Amino acid sequence: MTTHEDDARTTGTDRAGATLVDVEDLAFAYGDVSVFEDVSIEIRANAVTALIGPNGTGKTTLLRTLAGLAEPTAGAVRYHGPDVPREIGYLPQQPAFRPGFSAAETLAFYGSLVGESRAEVSARLERVGLADAADRNVEALSGGMTRLLGIAQAAIGDPPVVVLDEPASGLDPGMSAHIYEIARELADADTAVVVTSHDMGLVERTADVIALLDAGGVAVTGSPNALLDRFDVDSLHAVYEAAVSGDLTRVSVRGESA
Repeated sequence: MTTHEDDARTTGTDRAGATLVDVEDLAFAYGDVSVFEDVSIEIRANAVTALIGPNGTGKTTLLRTLAGLAEPTAGAVRYHGPDVPREIGYLPQQPAFRPGFSAAETLAFYGSLVGESRAEVSARLERVGLADAADRNVEALSGGMTRLLGIAQAAIGDPPVVVLDEPASGLDPGMSAHIYEIARELADADTAVVVTSHDMGLVERTADVIALLDAGGVAVTGSPNALLDRFDVDSLHAVYEAAVSGDLTRVSVRGESA
């Protein structure tokens, strides 16, 4: 359940580094099948938080729960950010847009829902690198361009929290790097960005906080450098391999041995 902590809300000017979403003891199950349980994570402004882990560990489900699109079985998602028209923006793994409309028209529609002008929409297309494709119909966009449009849509209205589900999956290295650069720029502008990814290199270079999901919960968490130092390895891929094989001591999301 998503709740709001009105007495602890940040404003649009004081949220730098603040906790915008607090996930506490979250659990999700499909009937008798548990996806994850007892997941606790703090999502902070000015940070890219990356959720990594094997397929089937609930990364997408956790993002959908953060975005208010799925109801958890237990626990809570508490939003502490400012009272704005759009609190959380969401990019699904496979964004789809209504055919027959240009990229600019599509984004203008979403902008109209939160009072953004055409000029502001054009600026968003420019920021993600779609200015030259503004008049191209969405069905004619490449896979990478569709993701870029999806990111622009997720950021419409400047939501304090933006969640991106596998934003670079299946894309070429150049486009993947560009997408993570955009995620970094969003975080540097006081946004709390949450991404899921299987690209350990991009995550290691971009993320401020990494949470590895495995065996129904959070196995390890910390900054890339902290995880490398803690487990005396030279890459996030090595941390990942050790964690999912059970060779690492489970570490809670608060950074203490569990």
